[in-house]
Amino acid sequence: MSVTLADILAARSAIRGVADATPFVPSPFMSAQAGREFLLKLETMQPIGAFKLRGAMNAVAALDDDAPGVACCSTGNHGRGVAFAAARRGLRAVVCMSRLVPEAKVEGIRALGAEVRIVGTSQDDAMAESLRLCEAEGLLEISPFDDPRVIAGQGTIGLEMMEARPDLGTILVPLSGGGLAAGVAVAAKAINPQVRVIGVTMERGAAMAASIRAGQPVEVTEHASLADSLGGGIGLANRLSYPLCRDLLDDVVLVTEEEIRHAMQVLYFEDRMVAEGGAVVGLAAVLYGKVQAAGGPIATIVTGRNLDMDVFTQVVTGQDVTLGDQTLKGRAYAA
Repeated sequence: MSVTLADILAARSAIRGVADATPFVPSPFMSAQAGREFLLKLETMQPIGAFKLRGAMNAVAALDDDAPGVACCSTGNHGRGVAFAAARRGLRAVVCMSRLVPEAKVEGIRALGAEVRIVGTSQDDAMAESLRLCEAEGLLEISPFDDPRVIAGQGTIGLEMMEARPDLGTILVPLSGGGLAAGVAVAAKAINPQVRVIGVTMERGAAMAASIRAGQPVEVTEHASLADSLGGGIGLANRLSYPLCRDLLDDVVLVTEEEIRHAMQVLYFEDRMVAEGGAVVGLAAVLYGKVQAAGGPIATIVTGRNLDMDVFTQVVTGQDVTLGDQTLKGRAYAA
């Protein structure tokens, strides 16, 4: 089983009218930092405020009319996408999340009409509960990353980016379970095999990065992070997103919490945008010299804006930020 450009083209037709093309704009400040044109793909402009709507819509659109309902595990945005897509079909949706998920994301999912189950302290715990519900109640599982229709839906982002700017040299993709990175890499490299696709994720608890290093899917300890949307395991039985990321990503880069905080400040003060920590890791990688760009422009995907606004206020006003067992000492923004 794999995902092809044809699947991604089909996904674009399936989600059209709901999860449509988002703005793809240059950042003058980041272009100056990178020494070449730097572009932002603004998935924050999706109806649910995050890219996850694409994959969820494509997966739910394929269900039969008599489907009993759906279940999923989520760190926030996938659950929001599944809840939105299921509501449009009149389907029951149950979203399983761990206690690490910020309350703002939990409430956002409930507001869309889904049932929420809070289980354990990891994405793996939430995944186990989702699978249990599917077996016990006949619900249909929609994986946040290891599902061909979800990956194809996320791949429409790469399709749009390459169609708009076929001269792209490097695409920086926030990396979590790998559904986004896999889909974007399939689309981008099908159009131009020379384009570099680099996964970027947080330094602590990055499951896909650890799995690629190990040569097989592995479990990791999850940590509270500004990039909470990038947390969670990839599943030891991962069939799709792991092999695709392993084979198609040109590199994987890790960024620290301090670097993520600074990137959130940069996007806010220089480009006047609100975004989650997980959405700005591509900026952080460039700001701290962790990416060697190929010829041509650099682009990254600003994946979502569904964050705790109290934490965001602490970040942009330079206050201390407590993340589980660590505290980022206050640091006001300086370009």
